[in-house]
Amino acid sequence: MNEFYKMTGEEVMMEVNGSTEPLSDGQIAANREKYGPNELAEGKKKSTVRIFFEQFKDFLVIILIFAAIISGILGDVESTVVILVVITINAILGTVQTVKAEQSLDSLKKMSAPEAKVFRGGTFIKIPASEITVGDLVSLEAGDFVPADGRIITNAGMKIDESALTGESLGVEKDAAVIEDTVPLGDRLNMVYSGSFVTYGRGEFLVTSIGMETEVGKIATLLKTTSEKKTPLQVNLDNFGKKLSILILIFCGILFGISVFRGEAIGDAFLFAVALAVAAIPEALSSIVTIVLSFGTQKMAQEHAIIRKLQAVEGLGSVSVICSDKTGTLTQNKMTVEDYYVHGRRISAHDIDLSGSEERELLAASMLCNDSTIAEGKEIGDPTETALINVGAKLGAPYDVERDRCPRTAEIPFDSDRKLMSTCHKLGDKYAELFGGAENVMITKGAVDVLLKRVTEIQTPEGVRAINAEDMKAIEECNGQFSRNGLRVLAFAYKKTENGFEPGTEDEDGMIFLGLISMMDPPREESMAAVAECISAGIKPVMITGDHKITAAAIAKKIGILKDESEACEGSSIDSMDDEELKDYVEGISVYARVSPEHKIRIVRAWQDKGNIVAMTGDGVNDAPALKQADIGVAMGITGSEVSKDAAAMVLTDDNFATIVKAVENGRNIYKNIKHSIQFLLSGNFGAILTVLFASVCALPVPFAPVHLLFINLLTDSLPAIALGLEPHSKELMKEKPRPANESILTKEFLAKIGIGGVSICVMTVLAFLIGLNGWFTASELGGSALLGSTMAFGTLCTSRLFHGFNCKSDRPVIFTKRFWNNKYLIGAFLLGFVLITVAIAVPALSSVFKVQTLGLPQLLTVYGLAFLNLPVIQLIKLIQTKVSGK
Repeated sequence: MNEFYKMTGEEVMMEVNGSTEPLSDGQIAANREKYGPNELAEGKKKSTVRIFFEQFKDFLVIILIFAAIISGILGDVESTVVILVVITINAILGTVQTVKAEQSLDSLKKMSAPEAKVFRGGTFIKIPASEITVGDLVSLEAGDFVPADGRIITNAGMKIDESALTGESLGVEKDAAVIEDTVPLGDRLNMVYSGSFVTYGRGEFLVTSIGMETEVGKIATLLKTTSEKKTPLQVNLDNFGKKLSILILIFCGILFGISVFRGEAIGDAFLFAVALAVAAIPEALSSIVTIVLSFGTQKMAQEHAIIRKLQAVEGLGSVSVICSDKTGTLTQNKMTVEDYYVHGRRISAHDIDLSGSEERELLAASMLCNDSTIAEGKEIGDPTETALINVGAKLGAPYDVERDRCPRTAEIPFDSDRKLMSTCHKLGDKYAELFGGAENVMITKGAVDVLLKRVTEIQTPEGVRAINAEDMKAIEECNGQFSRNGLRVLAFAYKKTENGFEPGTEDEDGMIFLGLISMMDPPREESMAAVAECISAGIKPVMITGDHKITAAAIAKKIGILKDESEACEGSSIDSMDDEELKDYVEGISVYARVSPEHKIRIVRAWQDKGNIVAMTGDGVNDAPALKQADIGVAMGITGSEVSKDAAAMVLTDDNFATIVKAVENGRNIYKNIKHSIQFLLSGNFGAILTVLFASVCALPVPFAPVHLLFINLLTDSLPAIALGLEPHSKELMKEKPRPANESILTKEFLAKIGIGGVSICVMTVLAFLIGLNGWFTASELGGSALLGSTMAFGTLCTSRLFHGFNCKSDRPVIFTKRFWNNKYLIGAFLLGFVLITVAIAVPALSSVFKVQTLGLPQLLTVYGLAFLNLPVIQLIKLIQTKVSGK
C-alpha cells in the first residue's frame, strides 16, 4: 500500500501518472478502463423475478401450493384457481413493496450525485464525479464535496469537514507539506478523502484512489456482509403459522377419516378436507401483513420517512430509546446570530437598534471580515460566517453590495494557532464615517481571550478611548454568560491603516475593540414538541453528538431532553467503564458529547442489554456500525453518506427528529392494526372450525360445501382484514408505554379475544344451520333439509364475519361512537361482501354454482339477524371488560 502522505507532490505524480504532467486523453481513457467508474459498488441486486419467487418460501404458502396441486389432480379446478390467486396476490404485493423501497433510495442517490472540477485539455472543467479517474488533478474550493481520495498539491487555507469519515465535527486544516512519520487517517493533513466537504479556502489535489478503493469504499465493503434479522412479529407469526397449520392439517385428516368411515366418497371427503384446510389456515395472513405494511410505508414516505426494510415498521412500534444526533436533526443545522455585546450592553439579535454608530460598525465588520458567500440560494463557507452575512442586510443592502462598497485589499487568513482572521479594506464614504473617517482599515475577528490581549482602545458612543480593567471585566463576564448558554462567540476589533498596506501578524496589535457576536445552531421549532411526545410515550430521547458538552447541554435543555447538568457527560468518561458498568450508567445520562464511533456502539448496546428496542440516527460513514447495531438504524437523507443509508432501516428525507417520532407513532398504529386484522382472520377461522367440529361430533351433515369455504376465504376474509389494517391512526397510542421487545403478539388476552369472537360466530352459524336443517321458523314450502341448513350456515358465517370486522376495530366498545364510522375501507368491504353473499344465496341462477338452495325473504332475514347479533354481543362483552378493568 502506497503511503502517499509521506511523498512530495511531484513524487506522487510520478508514482501515479508516470510523469509530472497532467493526464493526456489517452491516459484518461486507459485509466478509466483500468480502474472503472468512481462509484461505490452496490453489489449484485436481486432481479424482480427472483424477489417474486422468494415470496413463495413461506411454510403456509408451500402447504397451499401442495393443496392446489392435489385439488387440480382430483379435478377441483375451483379450489386450485382460488388458492393460486391468493398466494400470487401475496407474492406480487411483497415484490412491489421491495422494488419501490429500492427505487426511493435510488432517487435519493441521484439527488446527491456530485460534480467535480477536473483539469482536462489545459483547463479546469466540470464533469460528473463518477467520471474522475486515478491521476486526475481536481480543484476544490469552499462548498465542494471531495469526490475521491488524493494527495494535496496546492493549498490556500483549506479546511475540510471529514466528519463523515472520522466523526470529528470540526473542520480539519489542511497542509501540502510532506509528513515524515506514520500517522492515522485523521492526522494525514496533506490528504483528502472521498465523502468529505470543503468548508473554507481552496486547493488542488491529485486523485490516488477512486470508487471502492477509497477509504469510504473500504468501509462500504465491510458492510456488505450485514444480515437482516427478523422482527419479533415475523418470528411470532412464522412459529404460530407453522403450529396452527400442523394442527389444522391433523384436524382435517381426522375429519377426512371420519367422512370416509361414514361411507362418503374418498374424492369428495378429500376435497372437503382440503377446502377446510384452505379456509382455516390463515394463508391471507402474510399478504394482509404485507399489504398493511406496504400502505404504512407509503404513508411514512409522504411524511419524509423512507422505509428500506419492511420489518422495521413493526420494530418502530416497540422503540423505547431514541439516540439522536444534534446537528441538523434536533437543530436547524444553520448557525444563527443570537446576541450582540456593544459597549457594556447585551442586545438580542431581534432587538438590535442600528441608530447607534457602534452597532452599525460591528455589523459592518462582521460582514467584511468574512469569506462566506451565497450562490444560487446555497450558503457556502464556514457556518459561523454565513450566519453573519445573513444579518448583514440589516445595514440596508445585501452583503455582496456592501462588500463592493468596501473592497478587500489584503488579508491574513485564519489559523488555529493565532485563532484570528484579519482583512484590510478601502472604505467607501458611507463606512469611512462609521470608522472615524478612516479611508483604510484592518478588521480582525477571533477568539475573545486572544483578541482582548491585542486591543488597547474601545469604541463607545462618545468615540474611541483607552480600554480599562473595568471594560475588560465586563467583556469577559458577558463572554462567560454566552459560553455557559452554549453559544459560540466571536470578538471584533479594527485599526486604521495606510493605503496599500500589506499586513503581517505583528500588525494584529494595538486594535480598537468593537464588540462580541454570539451564535448558535438553534433547535428546530418542532423538536421540543417531538421530545415531549417521546417522553409521554415512554420513550427516552438521548442526544449523542460530537459537539462540546456545554453546547450540547444548552440545546438539550432548550428542547427538554436534559433536566439537570448531571445527565450530560463526555465520551471520554465512559472509556474506563466495562460493559456492565456502562449498562448501569446509561439510565441516568441523556446527553453524550465528544463521542467516537466506538462510544456510539457501546451506548446502543448497553440500552439493548437492558431489554430496550433502540433507534439510532446517523449521517456519516463512521455512524454505519452504530446504525447496524441499533434495532432501527435511521440515516439522514439530505446530509447522510451513501454508506450510512445502506446500513439503515429507515432514511429521513428531511433529517428531522420530529419525523422519527412520527414514524414511531405510525409504527405503533400499524402494529395495532395488524393485530386487529389477525384477530379478525383467526376468530372467523376459529368459528368455521368449531361449526364443522360441532356437526362432526353430533353426527350431523357437513355444514359447508368446499366452494362455500373458498368463497369465504377469497371474499369475506381478505377485504375486511385489509380494511382493518388501514384503520385511521390514533394519537392515543402515544400515551402508552412501548410494548416489551419480547412480547408475543399471541398473548393470553389476545387469544381470549379470538376465542370469544370465534365462539360467538360459531353459535350464530350453528343456530342458522339447525334452523335450516330442521325447518324451524321457515316457510312450509321449503321445509327443512341439509341443503337449506348448509345454505343458511354459509350465509350466516359470511355475514357474521363481515359484522365482526366492526368488533375488531378497537379493544373498546365503538358501536355508539364516531369511531364506528371512521373507516371508509371497512364500510366499503362490508357493503361489497354483503352484496356478494346476498347475490350468492338469493339469486336462483347461481344456486348450482355455489351449491346452495335459493333463500326466500324469511330465511334471508333470519341469516341477517343472527349474523348481526355478533355485533351487540361482542360490544357488550367489551363494555363489561372495560368497566371491570377500569381502562
